[in-house]
Amino acid sequence: MSVPALLNYAYLSGLLSSCGRAADHRLGAALHATVIKNPAHFLLCPLRPSLRHVLVAWNALVSMYARCGRHEDAARVFDEMRVRDSVSWNSLIASASSSGAEDALVQFRQMLRSPFSYGSATRVSCDHATFTTVLSACAQAASLAACTMVHGLVVSRGFETEVSVGNALVTAYFECGSPGSAKRVFHGMAERNVITWTGMISGMARAELYEDSIMLFRQMRRTVDANNATYSSSLLACAGSLAAKGGQQIHGLIVKAGLETDLHVQSGLMDVYSKCGLMEDALSVFRSCRDPDEVFLTVILVGFAQNGLEEKAFELFAEMVGEGICIDTNMVSAVLGAFGASAPFALGKQIHALVIKKCFGRNMYVCNGLVNMYSKCGELQESVQVFDETPSKNSISWNSIISAFARHGQGSEVFQLFESMKANGANPTDVTFLSLLHGCSHVGSAKKGLEILYSMSSQYGVLPRVEHYSCVVDMLGRAGLLHDAKSFIEDGPFKDNVLLWQALMGACSFHGNLEIGKYAAEKLLLVDPDSPSAYVLLSNIYSTEGRWDDRAKVMKKMREMGLRKDTGKSWIELEKEVHSFVVGSPTSHPDSAAVDDVLLQLSAVAGDRQHGLMEGNAL
Repeated sequence: MSVPALLNYAYLSGLLSSCGRAADHRLGAALHATVIKNPAHFLLCPLRPSLRHVLVAWNALVSMYARCGRHEDAARVFDEMRVRDSVSWNSLIASASSSGAEDALVQFRQMLRSPFSYGSATRVSCDHATFTTVLSACAQAASLAACTMVHGLVVSRGFETEVSVGNALVTAYFECGSPGSAKRVFHGMAERNVITWTGMISGMARAELYEDSIMLFRQMRRTVDANNATYSSSLLACAGSLAAKGGQQIHGLIVKAGLETDLHVQSGLMDVYSKCGLMEDALSVFRSCRDPDEVFLTVILVGFAQNGLEEKAFELFAEMVGEGICIDTNMVSAVLGAFGASAPFALGKQIHALVIKKCFGRNMYVCNGLVNMYSKCGELQESVQVFDETPSKNSISWNSIISAFARHGQGSEVFQLFESMKANGANPTDVTFLSLLHGCSHVGSAKKGLEILYSMSSQYGVLPRVEHYSCVVDMLGRAGLLHDAKSFIEDGPFKDNVLLWQALMGACSFHGNLEIGKYAAEKLLLVDPDSPSAYVLLSNIYSTEGRWDDRAKVMKKMREMGLRKDTGKSWIELEKEVHSFVVGSPTSHPDSAAVDDVLLQLSAVAGDRQHGLMEGNAL
């Protein structure tokens, strides 16, 4: 008599596996009913000859529930099993890891203590799948201690030669913030595959060890062929190190490999070109994409924002909304990052309305972007309102609101917010201290600013960057302490940096100190011979001193070098459109002629009134 198909262990196991892959919990539960209705047929008994086949069906049940995200159901089936093997435990550990890494590690410890395996009373043996699953949980928890413990078990059980286990160890150590340990595992592996190399290249890039990552990519090409994930990881390293030439070379390899249409690879290429300022190349990649996803669109929006192409970012975002593309929080954050002082405030309010409509108001990064957008558009109170309504705040949230008050020159409030930030348990970052130093500049407290600079590393463990030193120079310059600012630069670690001498030069121009201004300009030219601001200041100093021949020489040198003075620009927003006007350019606006006619008319009216007043006074 033939056995019904559903009572065939292999057939049932295959169906359950299909349910797990499709996450079809309802069909899987119906198949589970078959097992329940036939207890004798699916009995797990150590003495049963067909135990191995029965166990396969039960393991498939546990795995099905695990893949469907039904951890409690998976655990319930597992608890009903009188006999278990390593596959049973691996399925349960995998299920637990989806609920939390700690649960997975707890199950692993129970497995190590378990005395049951089918057909014997010995402990269940871990296999390579056990270790890869547990190491994945260690990576998820970023627990270096757990990872090291599991690594010890890997060695003691003789699995260190398994490529899959080595790959899992490399990934786990990177996720736990220990690239040195990952390197040691990698160099100790007798056999490596493309996953091994990709894991190392990606890990090094994410650990900001960009040069090492690129070097490993070059080594890899001598042994195995790269895949799309490898190229994406190497492009991440090029983007991080601003290696435009390296990115272009990898682009050539990608085309040779026929992977130029891969969406992840295209996103990586755009990221490299955007960060290296090669927006034409980034746009070329963008136009070649046939079916962009959310990540791809976010990358190009960020690229526009980072390269001063804010209007293109706004146009693309408006086009995306108009075409009905699904807008996510990352896209909104990216376009909000493009807002500056000259951005259309009406568009910012429309984006805020979109945020409310799509219920993105609880997303921390969107809220941070809104705080920055409103403050840059001059609406400080709107920034405060968004900040107060943000449900959960991180260091970036606090930095955004502190920066908003610093940008509006409200130094006292900056320090009050800093104290609130610390009281709420948020850790200050280097960006926090930039805002504090700007606040000191606005309130004219040079002494407090210097105290903040020196407290960064001693109290908060934050290493000051050149931008912090530039803020201090600006702060001393605003206070008229030009000699102190000069000494501060020459005694500091960044005495050959352009930013510092530019800050001092600007302060000298403001206070009319020709002596130190000339010194700063000459220093700036030594560091950056192509700086137009240094030549402009020198020419102004020579004009003030009546040294016309020297001024003529400076202006002639500027012309020979093809340098031009930075032009000033003003703008006004009318009826949701920003109108910009460039100083000294009569054709900078399409309606310049009409504007000039109105100005002439106003001048004539003003002249007539002034003439009338003068006549009245004479009478």
